[in-house]
Amino acid sequence: KIKKPAKMTEKKTNPHVPTPKPKLTKAERRAVQEAQRAAKAERGGAKANRGGSGKASKGGGGSGATAERQQQQGNSSGGGGRSNASAAAAGSSCETAAVDGASKDVQEFSHLPQYRKKYPTDCGLTLSLSTPSSPSALHPSVLSLGLRYANGSVRGANSRCREMLLCFKDVVRDFEPSPGKTFSSDLEHTVKAAFQHWTTRCRTHSVSMGNSFSFVKSLIANLPRDAAEDEAKEDLLEQIDSYLHERLSFAGRVIASHASHKIHDGDVILTYGRSEAVQALLRHAAVELGKKFRVVVVDGRPLLEGRETLRYLTGHGIECTYVLLNGLSYVMREVSTVFLGAAALMSNGSVLSRVGTMGVALAARAANVPVLFGCETYKISARVQLESITGNELGNPDDVASIGTGAGAVRSQELDGWRDAPNLKLLNLMYDLTPSEFVSGIVTEMGILPPSSVAVLIREMNPQEESAYH
Repeated sequence: KIKKPAKMTEKKTNPHVPTPKPKLTKAERRAVQEAQRAAKAERGGAKANRGGSGKASKGGGGSGATAERQQQQGNSSGGGGRSNASAAAAGSSCETAAVDGASKDVQEFSHLPQYRKKYPTDCGLTLSLSTPSSPSALHPSVLSLGLRYANGSVRGANSRCREMLLCFKDVVRDFEPSPGKTFSSDLEHTVKAAFQHWTTRCRTHSVSMGNSFSFVKSLIANLPRDAAEDEAKEDLLEQIDSYLHERLSFAGRVIASHASHKIHDGDVILTYGRSEAVQALLRHAAVELGKKFRVVVVDGRPLLEGRETLRYLTGHGIECTYVLLNGLSYVMREVSTVFLGAAALMSNGSVLSRVGTMGVALAARAANVPVLFGCETYKISARVQLESITGNELGNPDDVASIGTGAGAVRSQELDGWRDAPNLKLLNLMYDLTPSEFVSGIVTEMGILPPSSVAVLIREMNPQEESAYH
């Protein structure tokens, strides 16, 4: 039998299945995204304009019942229409600011909360104070502290945590529970609202703030249900005062006592930026113990926090040398010991601190100079972090384009108008991570520990203290 040749069938395309799109390169995808953002911003502006005119025309030609109903709503709110209008205007201005700044975000750090300059003008005080009779209205101390968080007048892990706890004391002292709610549950809701306000509208919270906030929540949750309101307030205020004294003030003095044994007459001590623990230990060694040594203060832009350290040390009669970070390798040859501050201490022994700290530790390692970090135990985090990209904070990119900070900042002519440059983006990272292999020791109130003992220290803490680290 002769097999018949198979019939050649043409491949039919399914009209309901779209043809696959060609793959784009990374640069092409980025260009498409930028074009989509620009088009979205234009559509949003045009829609807002059309919406405003449409609402005005509809209000003019509406029925009498509608006008009467709107008038009744305005009268019952007691001027709330103006508050709602201002709140809507504030929200639109914030959204516009966010859209304008989105095109200048660095894509490699898009997973981090992006810096948006939308507090404290319209998006903070207006929205929070528009309904002061609401149970969720924020305490004035919360709003005031949020302003200082946002403008950078409160900076540093200890300072931010201390001000937060003092603000919580004001909240507890003036707190009145809502009708039908228990004291502890309503107070916990109020405290959470304050913390969320700082984190979302002002600045991302630090590890020290997170641990202290967990401690305050545990205090509120463990209040006896049958306790009187005045007794509960007094107990909470006393516990917060004890935390401030033991975990911040007293811990700093103990760290200074432990670290001062590593300083000898004629030594050259190097420090970077500003740290309360380092300032306290250097003052203790020079003033209270009478040791004679010299301090090299290394500083870096854009914050230039080392100037505050320089002013503090020279005010106590300590001989100092001031140098910027680019001259670090020249002064490291004569350094005896490096003392650095810490914003957080990870469970694997790595240290999160002000950006530039890693470079100082690396230069000290190359010169065989020991590196000691001063860190209170309430800054310990149970997380493990291996680099500075996954977890970090983005600061104001305009600070990179300025020389100096605050009222004395001078705008750089080369970077003036950088937002209008199509291919220029500025990155202002706030922290970096120093791996444990570059850390000689960590000075805590428990003593001088190697980085490998941080995990052991977390396990050895009692459950009441350990609950603050989760």
